[in-house]
Amino acid sequence: MEFLQKLDGNVIVCDANAIVIYMNDRAIANYAKEGGAALIGKNLMDCHGEASRRKIIEIMETHQKNVYTIEKRGKKKIIYQTPWMEGERFMGIVEFSFEIPFDMPHYIRE
Repeated sequence: MEFLQKLDGNVIVCDANAIVIYMNDRAIANYAKEGGAALIGKNLMDCHGEASRRKIIEIMETHQKNVYTIEKRGKKKIIYQTPWMEGERFMGIVEFSFEIPFDMPHYIRE
């Protein structure tokens, strides 16, 4: 999965116990101040505030994705957090974060 390592966006994966097991190069660079690659092996809950911890627990319990946009330091991003499932078994959470344009086209295709 070398393509994920070099992807132009963050990819972070935690296991079913909320332990970070993977960060691609972009995520490691973007979270350098927080520890970068040293975050691998850490509990995701320790990296977030109370509201975010509740959302992580909700994803873990309901297996429902969480998708939203943010604006931070003059950039707009889409955050896509989805459960990682193997059959019916919850394995963890995968988070994708990509910078997106403020004025983004939207198409309806039927």
